[in-house]
Parts: sequence; structure tokens; C-alpha cells
Amino acid sequence: MTHDVVIIGSGFGGAVHACRLAQSGRKVLVLERGRRWTPDTYPRSGGDAWIYDVDEPEKQNGWLDLRIFDDMWVATGAGVGGGSLIYANVSIDAKPEALNRGWPSPITAEALAPFYGRVADMLKPEVIPDNQLTPRYHLMREAAEKTGTADRFRKVDLAVSFDPEAHYPDTRPETEEAQKTFTNAQGRTQGYCVHAGNCDIGCKAQAKNTLDLNYLAVAEDAGAEIRPLSVVSHVAAEGRGYAVVYHDISNGRRVERVVRARKVILAAGSLGSTEILFRSRDRFKTLPDISTALGHSWSSNGDFLTPAFYKNRVLSPSIGPTITAAIDHLDGDADGAQYFVEDGGFPDVLGNAVRAMKTRAKPLSIRGWIFGRIAKALSDGDPLETMMPWFGQGIDGGDGQLYWGRDYLRPWQKRLKMNWNSARSERGIGGLIGAHERLSAATGGAPMVPPTWKIFRTLVTPHPLGGCKMGASPATGVVDHRGEVFGYAGLYVSDGAIFPRPIGLNPSKTIAALAERSAEIMIAEGNA
Repeated sequence: MTHDVVIIGSGFGGAVHACRLAQSGRKVLVLERGRRWTPDTYPRSGGDAWIYDVDEPEKQNGWLDLRIFDDMWVATGAGVGGGSLIYANVSIDAKPEALNRGWPSPITAEALAPFYGRVADMLKPEVIPDNQLTPRYHLMREAAEKTGTADRFRKVDLAVSFDPEAHYPDTRPETEEAQKTFTNAQGRTQGYCVHAGNCDIGCKAQAKNTLDLNYLAVAEDAGAEIRPLSVVSHVAAEGRGYAVVYHDISNGRRVERVVRARKVILAAGSLGSTEILFRSRDRFKTLPDISTALGHSWSSNGDFLTPAFYKNRVLSPSIGPTITAAIDHLDGDADGAQYFVEDGGFPDVLGNAVRAMKTRAKPLSIRGWIFGRIAKALSDGDPLETMMPWFGQGIDGGDGQLYWGRDYLRPWQKRLKMNWNSARSERGIGGLIGAHERLSAATGGAPMVPPTWKIFRTLVTPHPLGGCKMGASPATGVVDHRGEVFGYAGLYVSDGAIFPRPIGLNPSKTIAALAERSAEIMIAEGNA
């Protein structure tokens, strides 16, 4: 055995396990399929590394993995820090009632409370200060008041560092770089939020408390090794431990390597962990006894975005934190539909690209002059500044199924595929859309429900859940309440794949809390 523990993936589950197991003295190796990103390498212009291609990662291993299934698009991050690189910073507990049904009996709000506390101690979530409230925040509060739901409106906790003396900028910040820096509790340098609006594509101010700046930083300081650009193929049961077969793609080609450990933790996300187990069970036959529940109970977590357009109202959705507030209807008060409305935002991709090209050009060159003029023109106005991207999650049907099926284009090969039907998700998603329409109408906006949903019933989600769900036995789940795979002692799953049902709001903190609990149990039982 080359290591005590091999962890596959470095997102909210993998990072927590790496941190706690390394602190406990275990020899830990983290295999991460993506790059180690820095503020200097975050993608900005057209020629940058945007796309992660799961079929040819040795050729394209960029920022975003976008999987296109029938009726569902799934967006996930690729890099050291996993989903924390692309998420919108929301760090909130699941509602207690969301854990009362469908979860193994040991998983309750009360049982998770101390572990949510540990996550908060590491990620340091804050609400946006009153002197930095965005126009979208003010619109959302007004909409709640005018629709009689002011009591359901609140700021949400964000894993972002705010300077209490700063203010919301009058115009777009001239630079994404931090204006003030500090050293965090893990000894890493960070900055305060400058409202550049690029939360989803990498915060150059490093105000976003991504996992590489806390949990993974502690793990590495405690001796854990992180190997970026290591794409895991499958896991094989071998004696009293496991062999992990992966491809090193760091030199632009695939080189197969094998590492061995007594314990292996799959933390590659809902799609990644499920796919690795399918390959291990059905293609390589190295884990033949994985439960037949594998792939079942998949959920989009009900993510939906409805753009609304306003006349003569500047909202600037590409300035400020991506999300700041919510209107909570998860109690099902609205005809039984359960949903969680949030304000939305998005990066100024065109402006970012122009500014990046201007920076890279020689200051006195014709190229630099041209991009300088374009950048100035863009700074004078934003064509989407009057748009409000109403966002949120709803309790969907949670009845999707991932499976190992034949590729349409290459029928001699198999790949991860999905069956998802919108029928059982209509109430939750429809309720969320209805709320978007009411909130828009109350504030003078014109909502435009995307035709991808109205006509084709297709969704896009950044919060995939399920596929390796928790259960009481192999008949009902793939893993137990600790995340250990039924029938395979020492093999665990620790990410959104283990959710047996949707929770209707941003899941990152719950993933991390479950990982904190699992790691504590492993250490206490001597199973790590």
C-alpha cells in the first residue's frame, strides 16, 4: 500500500476528508482531474482554457465541465478545489425538514449541527454588509415587500471576505485585483471583495474562500499530497485494500498509473463518483457487488434561472457577488410547491475578454490602443444592465437515473447517460418560475422564461445530486449513513452523489458537513 488513504476529487467532500485525515496523521493522496488554478491563470479571454473535455482531458482540461444529456445539462468545475471554484459562494445549512424524509435515521439536522459549525469555522461565511448592497438585492427586497413575503426575505451566508469599510462601487471596478489583503487563519493571503462579478470564473481578488485557501491548505501543511491532472479510470478491490487506476495527463497525453491504499474515498461529484463506480462494476468488473441502486434517485436540485428585463432601472447583474439574498418558500406554503428564490448574477464575459487582451498587449502598440478604446466603450454602458436574473432552487422529483449505456455516436463504446423526466419536477420548478414571474410583475419587470424549458423541458444545473445515494441497506442505497459503500469496507463516497433526495437550496455546506461527520467516524473507529 503506497498510502493510507487515496481521495478522488478535491471538492467539498474530498477537501474535508483530506484535511481531517491528514491532520490525524494519515498518509493522504488526493487525485484531482483538473489543474491547480491561480489568479493569474483564471480564464478570461476567448483563447483561454475554458472547457474540460471528459473524452479528451489530455487535450482540453480547462475550467468548466459541461455535460449534455437528454433534457439536462450539468455544469461542474474542474480543478484543485472542485466545485468551490465555480459556485456562487452560498454556504447555508439544509432546512431541518429536508432531512426528515428519505435519509438514513442517523442523519438529522440535530446530528449535523456540530459539523455545520466546523464547516463555518473553516469557510468563514458572512452576509453582505449593508454598505455594499447591490441593486439586485434592493430589487429583491422590494419585490418581497410588494408580494407580501417580506418575512421570508433574508440575506444568505456567503463564503466571501468583505471589507467592512468598503462600499458598493458606483461603476465597474477598474481592476479585479484586491485593494486590501489579509492573511487568513490557514496562513494564506487573501483580499476583500471588489464586486468584480466574477465569482463563477475565479475571483482574482481571492476574496472568495475557495477550498484551496482553507481545507486543502491545511491538508497540504499536514503532509497530504495533491496530484492535479490525474483522471481516475476505476477502482479495484485488491486484498485488504484497493488499487486506484488513473491517467496522468500532465504532459498532454495519457499515462496509466496505479496507486494503492487501504481506504479510498470517491469525492468526484455526483457525475464523477457515479461514473467511476459504473466503470468499476460494469466495465472492468473490479467492484462487481456494487448495489443495483447505483445511478438512481438523481436530482438537478431544481435549479432554474428566469431573466426579467426592466425599463430605466439599472441592476448591473455582472457587478457584485453572484448571489446575496433569498426568499424562502421551502415550507411548501405556495400550493405545496417548495422552492428557494435567489437573486442571480453572471460574469461580464465580453468585458473580461477585452480587458484581458488589453492587458496582454504592449501598451503603445496598435493592438493595445484598439482594445483600450473598446474597453472604454464597454465601461460606458452594459447592454444587460437592466436585466434581473431571478435564480433559485426547487424540490424536484429526485427521480432521475444515471446509467451506463451505449454512446449514440460511437455505439461500440459505453458512457454515462441519464434518464430524466420533467413530469415529477413540474410542481417545484413550476412554483419557482411562478414566483419569478410574480416578483418581476410586482417591480415592473418583464420575465422571459427560457424556451429550453417552456418548449423542450430541458434544464441546466450546477448542483447535481444523487447517483450513489445513502440508504439503510444495499436494497435501498449504494452507501450507508457514513458514506461507506455497501459490501466494500474501506471504500467511501463523499460528495453530492450520496444525497438520497434534493434539499431545495445550495448544497455545498451540507456536503462538507456530511464529510466532516464521515471523517470523524472514520478516525474514531480507526477506519482511516
